[in-house]
Amino acid sequence: MGFFSDFKASLMKGDVLSLATAVVIGGAFGKIVGSAVDDIIMPIVGVITGGVDFTTKFIALNGQSYESLDAAKKAGAAVITYGNFVQAVINFIIISLFIFTVLRAAERAKKKEEAAPAAPAGPTQEELLTQIRDLLKK
Repeated sequence: MGFFSDFKASLMKGDVLSLATAVVIGGAFGKIVGSAVDDIIMPIVGVITGGVDFTTKFIALNGQSYESLDAAKKAGAAVITYGNFVQAVINFIIISLFIFTVLRAAERAKKKEEAAPAAPAGPTQEELLTQIRDLLKK
């Protein structure tokens, strides 16, 4: 077979299609989680922390005091932006809790679906034939 037919056969395998679907859904889910964190949860965290913006917190390694992170960077000072790290940790915890909650709800829904009683099975072919025979005898 030629290159393109091999490539097409590879793409049409179930695993590749499932992976592609998972990547697309994962990207969309990432946007949902990002919006939930940025638009819903972080404003609440901001109220709880008194409106502190962690991304502006830094330590200048030259020992001088600067009005802002931008001022320190313009002065050429080496800075440790510990606020970015704190913000990343907070985002990670919030995103982890959000994903855990969604997965837990999906797991519970799946268990309920599995535990739902199955529809009663109809009569077997033998039982139907027996009923037909008995009706014909009458």
